[in-house]
Amino acid sequence: MERLLLEGLLRWKNSKRRKPLVLRGLRRVGKTWILKEFGRRYYKNTAYFNFAEKKSCGEFFECAEDADRVLQNLMLAGGQKILPEKTLVIFDEVQEKPEVLRSMKLFQEQVPQYHLVCTGFPLGSEGDLASVQYLDFLQLTPMNFTEFLMAGGDGELAEYLKTIHTFEPVPEKLFDPLLEKLKMYYVTGGMPEPVLWWTQERDMEAMQESLSQILYACERDFARVPDAKEFSKVSAIWSSIPVQLAGENKKFNYQTVKRGARKREYEDALQWLSDTGLATKVYRNASPALPFPAGDDPSAFKLYPADVGMLRRLCLLSPTAFGEGDRLFTEFQGALSECCILEALAGRFRESPRYWSRNNPFYEVDFILQYGNERIPVEVRAERNAKASGLKKYREVFHTQTRLGVCFSLDNLKLETGLLRLPFFLADEADRLIGMALNQGTGNES
Repeated sequence: MERLLLEGLLRWKNSKRRKPLVLRGLRRVGKTWILKEFGRRYYKNTAYFNFAEKKSCGEFFECAEDADRVLQNLMLAGGQKILPEKTLVIFDEVQEKPEVLRSMKLFQEQVPQYHLVCTGFPLGSEGDLASVQYLDFLQLTPMNFTEFLMAGGDGELAEYLKTIHTFEPVPEKLFDPLLEKLKMYYVTGGMPEPVLWWTQERDMEAMQESLSQILYACERDFARVPDAKEFSKVSAIWSSIPVQLAGENKKFNYQTVKRGARKREYEDALQWLSDTGLATKVYRNASPALPFPAGDDPSAFKLYPADVGMLRRLCLLSPTAFGEGDRLFTEFQGALSECCILEALAGRFRESPRYWSRNNPFYEVDFILQYGNERIPVEVRAERNAKASGLKKYREVFHTQTRLGVCFSLDNLKLETGLLRLPFFLADEADRLIGMALNQGTGNES
């Protein structure tokens, strides 16, 4: 499989300010695989140390004061050559030996010529490290739609999406296959193992079982919450996500988690779930003014899981929905579509997306993006001939501050006055296409 993060890893390798790297990511998202593949492609050799499998190696880090000596001991114990600049050293499952992470300060100060990567620590725990200033961080997310296409042998379709440089409609001979591929992406999601079972084996049953096992592993991780009393609360919040997203108004409601539940009882558990990356909080934002967080309402947010396939499996929606017209796009009030679009947008904009809503009557813009100094409202409409009523109301309210709005739907690509219409399968190219639209001078002239 081709993972786009390999480009980020290569930039880290070539950086003059390189520090030991911590690769973050969900369980079973492919962290170990991508590091070994990176080492295979760009280094003379890879030295891999798994502290869950070989606990004795962790002893070399206890009270370590000489980084060179630690590396020499690792070479002797593991029978692996470690060369400066030429070897990628992978420390995996470091949660088994916290001293490994704490020693990265020592390695950075004494032997910066060695290329070191750590992974496998409990999700959300890296914020507690005392030596974060001596580390670099990268995040491996589930595969996006572009990577899914490449994994399935559809590299030409993936390349076509990258080469769209005009706002002409996508030809029907490409539009329909791309929409079909996207429906399958909704089914599998972007976790590598389910994608592999489908793209390489076409084994739907194995793909389903793989997603079930991933969800089970994530739920077992709930036991890692620092306060054991929070375990049941994290589980209850996670289980409530499908119901939270099934309504027209997807604002998170504590009463949906448990009757009588209050914010103060569940906010720590909710924050832990968000910190792990298993779920993403999207806050309501009331004002188009900068700085972006100034208009946030901390009491109002939507909660999405990290992967669209995981959400489909949580919702118990059968893969057979693939053959039921547009059901995958429209089911649960378009929740799968919103999750998929958020997944694509979150990694391409510096600020996390927000949303905007107004009651009596109810209007909503699903996401607000910050592009440079522009705020871009985004509506997700799981339908054809989308009306984008939420965008229309937003532009009425913030007429002078809104140069461009974006509507994702089942319609074809089109740039109108102040409105960019994007089919769902172009979400990975949204930042580039938004930039094109703004550079063309589109304005809100209505």
